[in-house]
This record gives sequence, C-alpha cells and structure tokens, in this order.
Amino acid sequence: MRPDTPADHTAEAERLLRTAARYPEDDEQLLLQAAAHLELAGDRDRASGLYDRLLAAEPEHPQLIKALQAANLWEYGHEAEARALIAGIRIAAPEQAAPWEIIAETLESHDELEASHECFTEALTLLLPEDDDVPYATRSLLAGRHRVRRLLGLPHDDHDALADRVHTAHTPDVTLDELHDPNRLWALGSDNPAELKAEIARLRSELGSFRSALSRPFPVAVLHWPADELAELAEAYPDLTAEYPSHETHLATIESSLRDLAATGTENLGIVTATVPSYEAFAASEASSPSNASLLPQYATTLAARGRAVAWPPARGAGCWCGSGRAYRECHGVENAS
Repeated sequence: MRPDTPADHTAEAERLLRTAARYPEDDEQLLLQAAAHLELAGDRDRASGLYDRLLAAEPEHPQLIKALQAANLWEYGHEAEARALIAGIRIAAPEQAAPWEIIAETLESHDELEASHECFTEALTLLLPEDDDVPYATRSLLAGRHRVRRLLGLPHDDHDALADRVHTAHTPDVTLDELHDPNRLWALGSDNPAELKAEIARLRSELGSFRSALSRPFPVAVLHWPADELAELAEAYPDLTAEYPSHETHLATIESSLRDLAATGTENLGIVTATVPSYEAFAASEASSPSNASLLPQYATTLAARGRAVAWPPARGAGCWCGSGRAYRECHGVENAS
C-alpha cells in the first residue's frame, strides 16, 4: 500500500534513510526519495536538510537536487533563495529533463507563467530531438509547455502540435487542448449535466495518465555488464557464460532488447550497470548462488528501484550507454540515426 498520511510518509522516509545507510553507493537516489516523503509529510525543513546534505557531498545529479530544493524552499517561505537556485539551474542548462520540469512547474505553481514558459522552451530547445521520436522524459516538458501556453492564451506552435501528437498516441479520447483548457474549472460548478459528464471524462483521462506513471515509479531496466566486470563474472561463475557468450554479443542484446520493448509500446526504459560485488551481495540477500541465472532480471529490477537506471535512449548528443566514449547515434544508436 502506498503511503497516504503524513505519518505514513514519515515512516517511509525513515525506512529509506535506513536503506541508504546500508547501500551508501545508492544513497543519492534513496535520500532524494526520503526527502520527497518528508515533503509530503509536511516536514519541509528536514527535507531541505537532506537536500543540503546531498549537495555538500558532490552528487551525481546536482542540478536535479537544486531544482527539488528550490521547489521545496519556495513552498515554505524562502522565495528569494528558491529564485536564486532556479536562476543558477537555467544558467547551467542541464541536459536532463527533470530539473527543467521541476523549476518550470515551480514557477507555474506560483503564477510566474511567463518565466515558466521560458524555462519549458529553453529545455525543449536543448533536449528535443530533431525528429519526432520524443524520449519518455521529454514528453512531460512538451505537455507542461502546452499547458502554460494555454494559460497565457498563446496560439499553437510547432511544439504544441508535437505535444498534441504525442498525447493523442497514448490517450486518444481527450485532447491536450481539452485537458489544459483554462475554463475547465468553471465546468465543475456547472448545473449542466452534459458539461459535468464531459469534465468527468477529462478527469478520468488525467487520472489514467497519473496511474500509469505511478504504476512504474522506476524504469523497466536492462542489465549492462562493463567488459571488465563481465570477464570477472564469467571467471567466477562459468555457468553464466550461457547468458553472456561475449561482451560484444551482450551489448548488442541490450540494444535489441530495448528496441523490442519500445516497439511493443513499453515506455520509461533504462539501463542499469552491474558489478560483481554488488551482484554477489544481492544473491546473498536472496539466499541463492550468483550462478543462478534467474537472479539476473531481479537484480536489474532492484538496481532500478534504487535509482541506478539511466534512461534509454540517451538524450540528443549524449554519449553511448555502453561507455565507448562515442555519441550514442554513432555507436549503438546508429540505426536510429538513419
């Protein structure tokens, strides 16, 4: 059952803090989750302390943490500090969607619609691919910008048209224009049964989208063994060579598996990087032998749940997930570039 009350959220935060102490290599993601639960519990000051703690430790995703800190600070009266953090994030121009989405929605929630629109637009200029194959993480930027433009009364542009196409592909019954209509709230006070029925249909559509996102809080992840780790794994556990006949085959299988999943409509895909010590510790926690191949997908899911997944496909211009040092589209993504 998901946490529902402030006490439930506090208890979940405490559980995550204990887990972070057990898995220090994953403490960034675990502490971020704990801070989110503290915010939901109303303990924003303590959540702010966790964000400060993470920023002091040279985190892997500093701009994401700063964005979350800015949103949190603004909610409990530290507007000037929040604005300073948001300005710094915009200057840093992160190549991940999440920080942009958080600061844009923070500005939107505080009626800073023009600044919110600027943030969404800056993010899409930086992150949107040249083709219409919009990455999972970037779709929310398109939808958010569409929503803010509707609130500002701006006409549709190319990004809005793309947002409509992406939305309709997954939720064909209700258009984004309907969902983002500024006059929708008036319908809730209407005495017209037809208007109320139409609004209920829209709300159900929104709820379906939220439920879909909540049902998959972390990516569907495929396990990636770097060359040195795979060599060590094969030497220690020869039975697993049937799963990994060679490193080249392993890399090709990862890419083909992810493309097959994407072709079937699976969204929010990712890759988790494995290490032999981590895998051995996981096997021990499952009271099983590392030679047991059935542990491998469970291990991948566990790493994803601890926030270790990297989104696939990589963002435009990003390096390939395989660690070759080449751009993704010049390496394993070469077929996507054609």
